[in-house]
Amino acid sequence: MPVSRRGLLAGAAAGGGLVLAWWLMPRAYASPLVAATGEHVFGAWLKIAQDGVVTVAVPQLEMGQGISTLLPQIVAYELGADWRQIAVEPAPVSGAYANIPLAAQWMALWDPFGAGLSAASDAVIAARFAGSHRFNATAAGTSLAAYEQPCREAAAAARAMLAQEAASRWGVAWEECEVEGGFVTHGTQRATFGELAEAAAEYTPPDPPPLRPEPPREKPLPADVDGAPACPRIDLPSKVDGSYRFAGDVRLPGMVFASIRHGPSDGSELAGFDAKAAVGIKGLAGIVESRRWLAVAAETWWSADSALAAMKPRFRTATPVNSADIDARLDSLLTGGDAHVIAETGFGGDALQRVDIGRRYEVEPAYAAPVETATATARFADGRLDLWIASQEPEQARIAAARAIGISPEDVALYPMPAGGSFDARLEHDHAIEIALIARELGRPVQLVWPRRDELIRARPRAPAWLLLGAQLAKGGAKGEGGAIDAMRIRIATPPAAREFGKRLFGNLTSMAAIRETTGEADPLACEGAVPPYQLPALLVEHVPVEIGLPVGRVRGNAYGPTTFGIESFIDEIAAQSGREPLSFRMSMLGSDVRLAACLQRAAQLAGWDGGADQSGQGLACARIGDGPEAARIACVATARQGEGGVRVIRLSAAVDIGRIVNHDIAKQQIEGGLVFGIGIALGNPIRLRGGFPDAADDSALGLPTLTDCPEMRIEFIASEAPPADPGELGAVVAPPAIANALFSATGLRLRRLPLLSDGI
Repeated sequence: MPVSRRGLLAGAAAGGGLVLAWWLMPRAYASPLVAATGEHVFGAWLKIAQDGVVTVAVPQLEMGQGISTLLPQIVAYELGADWRQIAVEPAPVSGAYANIPLAAQWMALWDPFGAGLSAASDAVIAARFAGSHRFNATAAGTSLAAYEQPCREAAAAARAMLAQEAASRWGVAWEECEVEGGFVTHGTQRATFGELAEAAAEYTPPDPPPLRPEPPREKPLPADVDGAPACPRIDLPSKVDGSYRFAGDVRLPGMVFASIRHGPSDGSELAGFDAKAAVGIKGLAGIVESRRWLAVAAETWWSADSALAAMKPRFRTATPVNSADIDARLDSLLTGGDAHVIAETGFGGDALQRVDIGRRYEVEPAYAAPVETATATARFADGRLDLWIASQEPEQARIAAARAIGISPEDVALYPMPAGGSFDARLEHDHAIEIALIARELGRPVQLVWPRRDELIRARPRAPAWLLLGAQLAKGGAKGEGGAIDAMRIRIATPPAAREFGKRLFGNLTSMAAIRETTGEADPLACEGAVPPYQLPALLVEHVPVEIGLPVGRVRGNAYGPTTFGIESFIDEIAAQSGREPLSFRMSMLGSDVRLAACLQRAAQLAGWDGGADQSGQGLACARIGDGPEAARIACVATARQGEGGVRVIRLSAAVDIGRIVNHDIAKQQIEGGLVFGIGIALGNPIRLRGGFPDAADDSALGLPTLTDCPEMRIEFIASEAPPADPGELGAVVAPPAIANALFSATGLRLRRLPLLSDGI
């Protein structure tokens, strides 16, 4: 477990000041890269081969978001390499790749007693924690914030070293050499990276590295213009031809394949199974029985899964979870539960003297449902475990696997694999524990693939949230100018999902133990986005922590999903009640946020906004994710039309400000993917639980959008000089309220529960 701030201070008071000072000292971590034949290592981030190929180490999980292109693109720009000579490899788990911004953002999860002592101390301790705990996690859109500068510095240092070697050969000053397109030149003299690499790697890197004057950037394109990307995705060709390798593509000599069955919750216990029923199935290699699950290995996965189906494992559950019970608990505590103030701005809660308009919004649990189910391959021999797995937090997966079979984490070699989607599902590491136990029991290499049924059963969905919003409106005002919000109160009944997740990730607790340890705790991270992007005279946000018996976790959009849905739907309702036009009403409350104002105006232009009049079918929503200049912003207009098949969303028009754009093509893909994910959240089906099991156990039950369901999309980025922000969550967050507002405009019905159409229109 990490050392807490309280423990450090206590140790210092008892004479441990030297220990505290030592723990807080900056650390340097040796490069973990290993050179292959003909390669030469330049620090922790890149290698240059004698044939000129530049291999960039990527310490983040590639799960479709394009990080295995973004970081190499930054290196290529700063190094002066040609994009055609760039290769990529997953970086080993190492303190050299510490994700410090995410460690700081999640400090309340790994150091709940000490977080927030001061900004300076938080920064120091976050950096120390991230390095010493090899915290390379991929989450919360922090990849660029964490790794752009280290990539630039490493590439700039390598560029200088190549120039120094070339200059020594030519008898010129290295500062006079130019490095572009994979060559070092001086006048008519020219040398390739490959020719210089061996000798250049022996130079001492310059400190500080000579960065180029401007960081990498691409200009935003108009919505209807598709330009050829300057740096096409590195992973695209192999994904198209099927040669891209995931954890399920690993093959080892003598390997068998395992399937698994779980009970409905962590509290379930295996009650029995019919082992004789599988006798006639060919190729069986072993049965592994755990207290809480049953696995079968065979020569093929189909045989293993068929054997499990025949064996009909049975589970005991003391208190099975039912959706009706979850709804009832959220309903009762929304108004009657103990609340914790997590945000108060302006005149605060005292300013709310009356409620002129109040509304309640309900958000069902949302499931990640990635394309690739939990998959891992392992080999246990001579006290060592080799583990091939896609993990958003590989060090914690490695530790969990080691603890499961009683070996040291240093005896676990984890080989990072890409994920076929994740949406934060691969922050969990149950399958790392299971594959370690199965591999040890069988004594031979094994690959575990969860059935789709078990992916849903064992998923920790995004927490359900019931929201109660009330506003006090200004009296008077000219016609069409009423409805100004004087004060707002937002009350959110939801589990302390972030703290619960933190107990699992950093404390290695089971889901039920994590729930017990966090019951009743206030959790600001579980209510992110509850402070609206509007400048309101008074605001009070309260969290009512609710224990629902269902383990919950992180799913794309996270808490911003429910809070943005509630706030943007409520703003629309106030505008309608007050006779205000939704766009101008929002614009009037933005205060100094000119960047979000620009997004709203541009989205309206892209959509041909007609004021959201009755029966127009247009709905508007906006969102801001993050704080300060690094915050990402989006505005979206959804257009819905009634037809023979009912109401259908036919167009989504979005304007986005993510600061400086590194790769326009990937950023646009992320917005498009997020909008499609948001359509699934808005118009899909809820997963209802009965006796702890989903009422349907495959992805078809989710009602996910197909290609024919995807509307026309017009997306445009706003040019900005702000630091780059992550686009991955924006579409998923803004689409549901925009669609809800569009459906109200099209039908006159206000839908206040996500998914919107679970009960029909």
